[in-house]
Amino acid sequence: MKLSKTGRGLLAAAVSIGIGLGITSCGQSNTIDYLYVTASKNNPGQISVYRVDLESGALTQIQDSPYPSGGRNPVAEVVSPNEQYLYVVNHDDNTIVPFAIGTDAKLYPEHVSNTPGTEPIAVAVNPAGTYLFVVDTYQATYTSANPGPGAVVVFPINSDGTLGTPVSNGTLPYWPVEFAPTTINVSANGNFLYVANANTNNPTAADQRGTVSGFSIGSGGALTPLYSSPSAEPYAGVQPSASASDPTSRFYYVTDAASNQLYAYTIASNGLLTPLINGPFATGVYPDGITIDSSGTYLYVANYNSNTISSYQITQSTGTPSALAGATSYATKTGPTCIMIDPAFNRYLYTANFLDSSVTGYKLNPNSGALTGTENSPYPSAGQPTCAVAVPHGNHPGQHVQATSGNGA
Repeated sequence: MKLSKTGRGLLAAAVSIGIGLGITSCGQSNTIDYLYVTASKNNPGQISVYRVDLESGALTQIQDSPYPSGGRNPVAEVVSPNEQYLYVVNHDDNTIVPFAIGTDAKLYPEHVSNTPGTEPIAVAVNPAGTYLFVVDTYQATYTSANPGPGAVVVFPINSDGTLGTPVSNGTLPYWPVEFAPTTINVSANGNFLYVANANTNNPTAADQRGTVSGFSIGSGGALTPLYSSPSAEPYAGVQPSASASDPTSRFYYVTDAASNQLYAYTIASNGLLTPLINGPFATGVYPDGITIDSSGTYLYVANYNSNTISSYQITQSTGTPSALAGATSYATKTGPTCIMIDPAFNRYLYTANFLDSSVTGYKLNPNSGALTGTENSPYPSAGQPTCAVAVPHGNHPGQHVQATSGNGA
């Protein structure tokens, strides 16, 4: 998860806290997920925590919410596949803060890690839950005052959820990418990693166009570039802003905020990307968030400037996204930056609305992909929400809950 607009915007002493949300808490039988929404307005930033209601999708903040994010301007977050830890990226402090998640959804910060570069912007985790991948806007020695290329940092994840020393790339603690990276995605099979770059201020580029840097992921977390040079990397519009791949690891998608388009690619067995011949595809104005449902059938894009969600159905044989029958656009509050679907039932969809300081909720029809508003939506959030993720909770009929020791998906 990530936010591309960074400019807008007690370590737990008790060792007895319950970890792993596969355990049912008394009095929360209607709670199917816990939703975590980062917000950037305060210093430190904040994390609002909500219960997701089984019947209505309505959100209710838990006691003690919001929590401090552990740094300034949290812009990205991700949950470990075993659902025990939340990792929050604080852009202005160059830090990643792991939080242990209690059975009551409360957050317990652990040891903070720093990135080797500056202004981290995006984060992802591999399906096995063994490595955390963080994108620095600038490699070491570069800053916004002295722009340079970006980097991907690979952190090993320890058994207690803390982060180890970054995996080395020869003498470097990172892998270079192009200028102005904005978004990262790891394929569902855990084999490949993709970073989209806007290439702003790139003095060596013939034209400052968006590209996708691709890597294969080795057993030790080391990355191997898929392309021999930046000129060989796939085109990704002008200002790539968000990305996602489908659950089968066959298709990859990138939004372009400058041209209001969605770029789609097939993923070959070796990880190379091939653009769909009938793309790109129209979105709303300034697309800035993207999500795909767990069946790989429906794709949704949050459009920051038009305050809408664009909806698509994915043709399973080709990966082509086509407009849903009926309504193809749904309203949000102002400035949606992040969009996600609840992991327990794949039933509810939420957007974090940066300018409105709220969360918009919709119920997803699994038969058609159509959306209908959830009860009492929108829901107030801490100032300037930037990202949203969720973990399943409890054990309900029809819900698939990962074992607390499992790797998740």
